[in-house]
Amino acid sequence: MKRAVVLLSGGLDSATVLAVARRDGFECHALSLDYGQRHRAELAAAARVAAALGAAAHKVVALDLRTIGGSALTDAAIAVPTHAAGAAAEPGIPVTYVPARNTVFLAIALGWAEVLGAADLYIGVNAVDYSGYPDCRPAFIAKFAELAALATRTGVEGGRFAVRAPLIALSKAEIVRLGASLGVDFALTVSCYQADAAGLACGECDSCRFRREGFAAAGVADPTRYRDAR
Repeated sequence: MKRAVVLLSGGLDSATVLAVARRDGFECHALSLDYGQRHRAELAAAARVAAALGAAAHKVVALDLRTIGGSALTDAAIAVPTHAAGAAAEPGIPVTYVPARNTVFLAIALGWAEVLGAADLYIGVNAVDYSGYPDCRPAFIAKFAELAALATRTGVEGGRFAVRAPLIALSKAEIVRLGASLGVDFALTVSCYQADAAGLACGECDSCRFRREGFAAAGVADPTRYRDAR
């Protein structure tokens, strides 16, 4: 069976991507990053999802991005923006953007893929219902694939890597429907930027807003557990 490295945060999108990679016939090696994120409950969620969806392996790599900061997700001094129900987020790139996160994550995934002899990398970036992060765009994915061909022994020796972003052009509702059709148990996932240790969501951050609206638009029951009953 062909092998793939799947970046798995533990959220709704990455769980769906893992299910897609399995549907595509890959032996999936799930990779999570313990990068000093505020919402560390997602790591436990990633372990649950990897087990439930039959990943061949689940590796957690420690990489403390708190040392450079610059994001509300890695710097406790920067508050996570919250919004009242129905309110739109502020325009521009929000403070929850983690500098170079997907570049770093894909680089680590690329290294593991070389070790495994895997030619395919899966990532759950999305350029439709998202917060405007520059490393979630199709142009970024295309350029990283070019880099992979130039910067690896595999590429220099004539091999190739495919960077697959199957959710990149889907709405959140479409992602929910796709995951549901592939048997993803969304109750296992954690998406909130400031989920507590038990994985309970705040219900007010951008990630909670996109998730809640996605379930509603998809007509799928939302299993999210909130700190305040909703």
